Amino acid sequence: MSKTTILQLNNISKIFQQGSEPLVVLSDVNLEIKSKEIVALIGPSGSGKSTLLQIAGLLEQPTSGEIFIEGIDCNDTNDAVRTRLRRDYLGFVYQYHNLLPDFDALENVILPQLIAGVKYKDAAEKAKWLLHRLGLAERTKHRPAELSGGEQQRVAIARALANTPKLLLADEPTGNLDPNTSDNVFLTLLEVMKETGLAALIATHNIDLAHKMDREVTLKDGKLIDVRATKFIAKGENFY
Repeated sequence: MSKTTILQLNNISKIFQQGSEPLVVLSDVNLEIKSKEIVALIGPSGSGKSTLLQIAGLLEQPTSGEIFIEGIDCNDTNDAVRTRLRRDYLGFVYQYHNLLPDFDALENVILPQLIAGVKYKDAAEKAKWLLHRLGLAERTKHRPAELSGGEQQRVAIARALANTPKLLLADEPTGNLDPNTSDNVFLTLLEVMKETGLAALIATHNIDLAHKMDREVTLKDGKLIDVRATKFIAKGENFY
């Protein structure tokens, strides 16, 4: 059975005006991600990874090009429609967790579900399951300041998964953690995504972690210069 295309980017370009000169951040980028496919987005700093994620997440408009999420045309839409599409189809994880400091771990995962219209009882059950699956069953009543960096990021991951998105977008989700914690958090994230059938586009500088995903795409100087299945990537190859 063929897989559904969750994200389709057609000829995406992004140009900023830097003084009197145009700064080309992305140039004719084409990318397709299927359901249940986990894709690593790699490339040197300044290559346009974060900008591409912002555009894919409907947080920033491209200068030109087209965006489709599960076949839905996301071009020329107003803010209200884009907000609804983000709520219904997308989950976001960033390098810095951005948890609400006055709420405990459980409440941080419950809140986005309530905003989406889920009943409190159902939201609490989903939040407890996610936190348990991410190894935080004993930490649900702790506020962010009472959690380690790795625990905070796991809560942020649970929050991103709470509304059962079709696509997870992650920008260096473990880049602010020490190597051992980073590996543990990342591998747990991959396991949960495989279990739930979630598609994902994950920007990372960690080549070893990128190899564990289904596919790698490489951005350099704003261009998508390489698309390869991870099993064909030579060990030790480094773009940084």
